[in-house]
Amino acid sequence: MRIVRTGPLTVVKDAGRFGHTHLGVAPSGAVDRGAYGRANALVGNPPGAAVLECTLGGLRVSFDSPAVIVLTGTDAVLVVDGVRTSLEETVSVAAGAVVSVGMPKRGLRSYLAVRGGFDVPPVLGSRSTDRLAGIGLAVSVDAVLPIGSPSFDHEPDSASLNSPLSRPPEADSPLSRPPEGPLEVDLGPRDDWFTGEAIEAFLSSEFVITPASDSVGLRLDGPALTRAISDELPSEGVVRGSVQVPPDGRPIIFQADHPVTGGYPVIAVLTPESADRAAQARPGARFRFVRAPG
Repeated sequence: MRIVRTGPLTVVKDAGRFGHTHLGVAPSGAVDRGAYGRANALVGNPPGAAVLECTLGGLRVSFDSPAVIVLTGTDAVLVVDGVRTSLEETVSVAAGAVVSVGMPKRGLRSYLAVRGGFDVPPVLGSRSTDRLAGIGLAVSVDAVLPIGSPSFDHEPDSASLNSPLSRPPEADSPLSRPPEGPLEVDLGPRDDWFTGEAIEAFLSSEFVITPASDSVGLRLDGPALTRAISDELPSEGVVRGSVQVPPDGRPIIFQADHPVTGGYPVIAVLTPESADRAAQARPGARFRFVRAPG
């Protein structure tokens, strides 16, 4: 497959690069894990196959040989040789086909999967592009991405095939849940470093995503969260979904390309499903944090 146009940002992503945090390399991987997994399932790939993660559309590619593809994550329209496909429809494309991804009206990151996965060289056991660590393939115009052999142990998930684009998403579809909705969190591990008023503000106030956000972290604007403990915190491990609070009191939600450690207290951690929804939120989106049930 040849890259004709990258759009604002297109990177290779897979399930992640695990087991290297002692080297300062975070897992990385797809920012929206749910949409990534759904894309592979729809084309019959095994879990962990590499896909393209496309931010705000604009991607255009051509295929040298027949392929089976699907687009998930947003409501962006996938166009094959000028013909619009349906929402999350698995389609066969002919040799020489030109495929483009439109700009989504809802959501931020789309996932283009091809049966067989993108067989680019792995680095430290993963094909993911980690923008913070500078690891992985930089997708550029005229780059040629090899496609792997299909796995005959996995059949495409036909549950969502051929759904008309005009049909609204089902009630439980990720596309039916706006990113601006409440994000569920588990408090801690350092919530005791904040005043009771700060915890109350964190769980009751509205926050907005600022333009200074990317796959490393979402910087939020809202009420400043006051610390009860002013000591320096030794750097400690952080995970995707960690809500870290720097000295200015404005939270940062770590995303897939987050650093391995952080020196500011983590007031809460998003649930995996909420971390996926945060991955689809654009600058300017507003939301609140709520405690996860249980």
